[in-house]
Amino acid sequence: MLVENLTLPDGRQGVVLDQSYFYPTGGGQEHDTGELGSARVVDVYKDENNLRLIHVVEGEVGLGPVKARIDAERRMRHMQNHTAQHLLTHCLLRQTGCETVSANINGYSPSTLDVVMPAASQTPQISKSDLVQAELLTNRIIYEDRPVKTYFVSPQELKSIPLRRPPKVTENIRIVEIDALDYSPCGGTHVLRTGSIGLVKVLKAERQNDKLRVYFIAGIQALEVFHQMYDSVSGLANQLSISWQDIPEVISKQVEQLGVLQKELQLLRQASIRTEARELAASAKEHLGIKLVRASFEARPVGELRVLAEELKKLPSLVAYLTSYDEQKVSLIVTCGAASGKDARQLLSDHLAIIHGRGGGDAALAQGGGVASEEQYRTFLHQVNLG
Repeated sequence: MLVENLTLPDGRQGVVLDQSYFYPTGGGQEHDTGELGSARVVDVYKDENNLRLIHVVEGEVGLGPVKARIDAERRMRHMQNHTAQHLLTHCLLRQTGCETVSANINGYSPSTLDVVMPAASQTPQISKSDLVQAELLTNRIIYEDRPVKTYFVSPQELKSIPLRRPPKVTENIRIVEIDALDYSPCGGTHVLRTGSIGLVKVLKAERQNDKLRVYFIAGIQALEVFHQMYDSVSGLANQLSISWQDIPEVISKQVEQLGVLQKELQLLRQASIRTEARELAASAKEHLGIKLVRASFEARPVGELRVLAEELKKLPSLVAYLTSYDEQKVSLIVTCGAASGKDARQLLSDHLAIIHGRGGGDAALAQGGGVASEEQYRTFLHQVNLG
């Protein structure tokens, strides 16, 4: 029954029921969603004093009895992943002796658990093999279809239970027990038997200071990921006309071949640029005893301009201006041969001043650039062409 309508501080609409089976965000698990009458429940949480359960709704809910419906698939995903977290945590502890200190449960993206790593001076560290063995044991217990029990105990009864970790509360202590295996104080939602988890797959693990963050998926989410990955791998195998089992070997060989081809292409490109440099030098115009090269390009990589400039600066009486523009940024490289009597840094600075650009280098080669509109670039290029 709805007993109170609220306007929340963020402007959203909230309602309070006298009873509710909507799970609020807490304990590392996300909230339920669903419907109250015709209104959509988009968030559920306990207020600051932990006294009221606030249901955030989109739509109007009238006072009095109200029909409630929880999003069953979302609840199932959380149940599967939360129970999987308990089980995987237990198996990691058994495999490595390392405790899980926190977890984040998700139904639509990978869940995580944070495991305390041994001190650097201690061995062994948690290895990939440890994760594989823990995953195998987790799934073996899933296939055993053990009962998952939930019950409340008193502080006195708590002393006889082999808890994996102590409770955070001193009353209304709820225990989640994976039959005769794992005992954990927890208020989250869980499946009734391990078989309902379906499958647990560890995706990856990464170091987080003194902890190891383990990413995993379970149940419906794991099946979805498997479908997506299988479709992708099968599609790739069909393109390569091989079986999917051969993909790693074939890709490894192709990567190796690609590396060789890229090196060959780079050598050919450098040879082409050297030829281009000779052609530019041959077309240089005489001005006051100095040979001048001016060349502008559209969105040419600065790295290529640099290679071209390195070739041109070798010519004693040559001064070269190489520009590139990508509709936003201007790049300019200036080279001055040893017998030209010019300083590339000074020439670069003089021309970049037009667009308030910056750069640096030495007397033989200097490069820089700046941001410019098309109109500004045309003015800049005209100035460069005037020399």
